[in-house]
Amino acid sequence: MAKFTLRTTAFALAVMALGISDAAAQGQPPIKIGSFLAVTGPASFLGDPEAKTLRLFVDEVNARGGVLNRKIEVVIYDTAGDAKQAATFAKRLIEEDKVDVLVAGTTTGETMAVVPLVEQANIPFISLAGAAVIVEPVKKWVFKTPHTDRMAVEKVYTELKAKGMSKVAIIGGSGGFDQSCRAQAKDLAKSYGIDLVADETYGPQDTDMTPQLTKIKNTAGVQAVFGCGFGAATSITAKNYKQLGMTQAFYFNHGVGSQQFIDGAGGAAEGMRLPAAALLVAEQLKSDDPQRAVGLAYTQAYRAKYNEPISTFGGHAYDGFFLAIDAIKRAGSTDKAKVRDALEQTKNFIGVDGIFNMSPTDHMGLDLKSFKMVEVKGGKFVLAE
Repeated sequence: MAKFTLRTTAFALAVMALGISDAAAQGQPPIKIGSFLAVTGPASFLGDPEAKTLRLFVDEVNARGGVLNRKIEVVIYDTAGDAKQAATFAKRLIEEDKVDVLVAGTTTGETMAVVPLVEQANIPFISLAGAAVIVEPVKKWVFKTPHTDRMAVEKVYTELKAKGMSKVAIIGGSGGFDQSCRAQAKDLAKSYGIDLVADETYGPQDTDMTPQLTKIKNTAGVQAVFGCGFGAATSITAKNYKQLGMTQAFYFNHGVGSQQFIDGAGGAAEGMRLPAAALLVAEQLKSDDPQRAVGLAYTQAYRAKYNEPISTFGGHAYDGFFLAIDAIKRAGSTDKAKVRDALEQTKNFIGVDGIFNMSPTDHMGLDLKSFKMVEVKGGKFVLAE
């Protein structure tokens, strides 16, 4: 893999803080990080930047000598978004490739299919998927980097309440992440004074959400629409919403935190809002925001390497990778139990998703402060706070 030199002081300092030396690692077996990602298939706009991010920063770490005087090796398998394939590859990574830690799981379905395996194998697993069920309830060996769907609902409901909007319609897919988001939206509605007046679902092969949106449009009193989902379906939903001339406020969850969503909507996403990781608007953050430097470093490195826009999904992999490296450094070894314990003790780790503070009762470690409300303006994401 090609080497790449970061031009940002912030990242160089972070690398040094992790104990990565300039001297080449000699005579030591590599530290092996395993990953199964939806690099192709319907969820590729999530998995492709995740894989690219892992390869980019593994090269960066190795260019500086590795960790604990050992090189890093990443083994990535493409699941194409298939949960059964995820389980097969996870088993291979654990038993045949003998990886030290897993930084993997593009989707909730892939992640949940693998949870029993990692719990039985006693191997640290940092998921890159969004649903709250991944870490709620806490599972001993499972952690995650993205904000949960529950947090996305809380962020949106908080804003709706502040704007005096209480009549809300939901639209989303039938997949694991979509359904988890829908469940959270229903569960939290009463506590935020939200009345869910419509609830529409589309199938995995649907290419026109006009029937569902027409029902919402014709439901009396709807003030806002909340979309649960990711991938091409969300861009189609935005297009159909525009085509129907709907005027209700439209919010999506954080599953659309990619330029591909905006481009796929062909202008129809203008004005739509969503909660997103600070990475998406790093350049717009205040100079004293601790996430600004980290976000800019990632953005510059990724753009220079791949000449394409960043997404929050690549950021999930960035945080997962460096959380694993940080834990290995603090554990002083790749002993799986020690690395797991170190992950659980993570404090004030500044990532692109937020500032992580984990504990035995919190295997994600993010709060709503690290979630930014953004709006699509001029074909770009703009900080709305």
